[in-house]
Amino acid sequence: MDTALPVPLPGSRPRVALNAFGAAFGLSGLAGTWTAVGKELGGPRWVGEILWVVAAVVWVSTLAAYLARAGGVKRVVADLRDPVLAPFAALVPITASLLGAHLVSVAPAAGRAVVVVAVIVTLAFGAWFTGQTFVEPRDTATLHGGYLLPTVAGSFLSGQALAVAGHHTLGVGLVAAGVMFWLLLGAVLLVRFLTGPRLPGQLLPTLAIVSAPPAVAGNAWWVVAGAPTDLTLASAAVHLALAGAMVLLLAPHAALLGRYARLRFTTGFWAFTFTAASSATYTVHLLGLVDGGGARAGAWATVAAATVLIGGIGVRSLVGLASGLRAPARRRVA
Repeated sequence: MDTALPVPLPGSRPRVALNAFGAAFGLSGLAGTWTAVGKELGGPRWVGEILWVVAAVVWVSTLAAYLARAGGVKRVVADLRDPVLAPFAALVPITASLLGAHLVSVAPAAGRAVVVVAVIVTLAFGAWFTGQTFVEPRDTATLHGGYLLPTVAGSFLSGQALAVAGHHTLGVGLVAAGVMFWLLLGAVLLVRFLTGPRLPGQLLPTLAIVSAPPAVAGNAWWVVAGAPTDLTLASAAVHLALAGAMVLLLAPHAALLGRYARLRFTTGFWAFTFTAASSATYTVHLLGLVDGGGARAGAWATVAAATVLIGGIGVRSLVGLASGLRAPARRRVA
């Protein structure tokens, strides 16, 4: 599998891998983080708005490039059947649902329409993808954290988007479905990691996706059930459980930093971004309920860390793109 950063070279039309949609997904997550910062920490709201625009531009550009360079319908179908890359196709409608949910605050009718269409496509793809796993057994080596995207992330984020669009009951149902898929697929992935084979370097970043569900579920429930300004025992228990799971699932990545640092940079690094953004957003929500400067400082530190990480991956991607564009000129001069 070639997951290297797609670089458009003059005179050539390189294909765009499905995992390239992780860029728009991660940027949407960071935009959501800064939107939460504006609401709960009094931060500059314009940062979030700019990031939403950037995420939308990247989503449209990536989709246009993928369709233009896919190589026809047969090639697209082949991508959707690829056991490694196929799960990332879910990022196309999932990201659209996030963009639509934010659009609701600006253009309600258009935003709701985008959400409904995106959610329908997300659920349809999730159902199709799950059906394929029922009848086409996967080689264990092809399984990775991205398998959580079509159903787990798809359910949680579709439920969140529908709640923003005013369909709270449907949102509750989808969040419940996300929990079910998280437990089922999480167990399968754990067995895969324990028994092998070892994940290849190009798929190591997908381990970050395994750590995303607690924060994604918490953020979705925050929207679906409403922000708990005065925590009841039941809601406090839910958020404490999710917060604890978030910390425990994020902690192992500290031990893996050395491995990550030795990896060659690829488009796959965007797998880190939505996990970082959703975790920062959930932290902002939770610490916003706590009085005191320490909680506020902790929230800002978390946002800063997520922003630096995602910004660094974005800059590195742009550097790789620029280097690719310059390479032919250097070869012609040589």
